[in-house]
Amino acid sequence: MKHSKRYRELIANVEKKNYTLDEAIHTVKKLSTAKFNESIDLSVKLNIDPKKTDQQVRGISNLPHGTGKQKKILVLTKGEKEVEAKKAGADYVGFDEYVEKIKKGWTDVDVIIATPDIMADVGKLGKILGPKGLMPSPKVGTVTFEVGKQVIALKKGKVEFKSDKTGCINIPVGRASFETEKLRENIITFWVDLNNVKPQGVKGKYIKSVVLSSTIGPAIMIDEKDLADLLRKGGI
Repeated sequence: MKHSKRYRELIANVEKKNYTLDEAIHTVKKLSTAKFNESIDLSVKLNIDPKKTDQQVRGISNLPHGTGKQKKILVLTKGEKEVEAKKAGADYVGFDEYVEKIKKGWTDVDVIIATPDIMADVGKLGKILGPKGLMPSPKVGTVTFEVGKQVIALKKGKVEFKSDKTGCINIPVGRASFETEKLRENIITFWVDLNNVKPQGVKGKYIKSVVLSSTIGPAIMIDEKDLADLLRKGGI
């Protein structure tokens, strides 16, 4: 793969080493020179077998400073819960209208919440929503009658994370414009939550590698031992 001249110039400033968390954040922010406010993303390679259902990793993290992106939320429900969802700030609320739109290929949202009473019908959309990571799930709180509470939490910074087919988790942790301390607190919050959902079937080391990067910037390797030390010292 041929990289642009800008990318080659940026990567020339990256040392071939594992950075401490603070060094990594400083470097990524320094190299985020695009004309737009780049997303700062964390990628974690896990020592799991993605083919085994008992080793799939999934959870939620309430990032204290959010991701810097306003999520578009669809709430699939009927009756009085529609009013609750709208008051909480959901972008789209309803049922029949949106089910038909989804069947025709519309998925222009970041999160879908559904109330349990209509999940039998929502389940029929699995072939469309599943591959896009939009299928509501009780495990992460997106199948619930507390739609208002969930909408507010998601708007504030609640994010879902899930290991993919390669055993990796990719999650946005902020924007280039965020202060270093806010990025640091978001990352450590996620790190605690990730370690709390370690599958019992995992043998030996849980984390293989950790990378921090901006939207179009080079990847910065983080020393996993530094993150572990931070947690032992109290984290944030």
